[in-house]
Amino acid sequence: MYVVMMFLPELSFMYTFIVKIASSLLMLWIAFGFGSLQNYIRNMGAFYIINFAAAGGIIGIHYLLQNAGEIFNGIWYTASGGLSFELKIGFWFAFIMCFAVLLWFKLVYSSRRKLENRQMYMGEVTVVIAGYKVSCTGLLDTGNQLADPLTRTPVMVMEASLWKEKLPETWLERLSTGGPDKLVLELDDADFEWRDRLRLVPYRGVNRGSAFMLAIKPDVVEIRIGDQTSRTVKVLIGLDGGNLSGDRSYRAIIHPELVQEEGSVAMDAKPQNKTTTLSP
Repeated sequence: MYVVMMFLPELSFMYTFIVKIASSLLMLWIAFGFGSLQNYIRNMGAFYIINFAAAGGIIGIHYLLQNAGEIFNGIWYTASGGLSFELKIGFWFAFIMCFAVLLWFKLVYSSRRKLENRQMYMGEVTVVIAGYKVSCTGLLDTGNQLADPLTRTPVMVMEASLWKEKLPETWLERLSTGGPDKLVLELDDADFEWRDRLRLVPYRGVNRGSAFMLAIKPDVVEIRIGDQTSRTVKVLIGLDGGNLSGDRSYRAIIHPELVQEEGSVAMDAKPQNKTTTLSP
């Protein structure tokens, strides 16, 4: 109804600054109610940000589709010699682009929110074995229940490539193709200095049958999420031959038991992007 007024010259006063602000306040009150002043101001800020983003997107796409001649046709001189600018955008172009830009804005915003939510469950992981230290970014997966069936020791999965300086040369390729139990049987004492630390952990993944994961017993594991730090010695490091994250944002999957002890991070919600669920 407010837009219709632009076609009525006698109602031109409706397009003053004060009336525009009052109209937007009325629209927000009708759509969302008042609630509280803080909530009302928050809705107002979101209202203008989205509208400015949509308007800016429409103008930007308009200029991208214009050639040089069309742009200069919109510039003209006034009788007093001043330079003026006239912007002409078709109704249907603006109508269609408005929905396109808003959809684009929503997709970018949703992607950003998902990334921020996942960041809440990421932490710095440091593993020490016989004085050799490896650090990487890990993702806390509350659905991960993988543990050694005999000792009930939790298993934290890491990419085997992080240990390439210590693993035999052929292990990375063979771990990616499966059959870690064969690696242990074929291993000689001279091939791997940490042979006495190796474990085979049976597990079942989603949409997969039973398999074995090669794991190493570390001396200590330190996990830092936010401003909280957890240290534990009762843990196994499972070696995965592939990439745990397609965008390489994390290279380890943190077992929830490793951060639920006293002095560690407490997580009340599940992450938005879950990794493959593992169970013993």
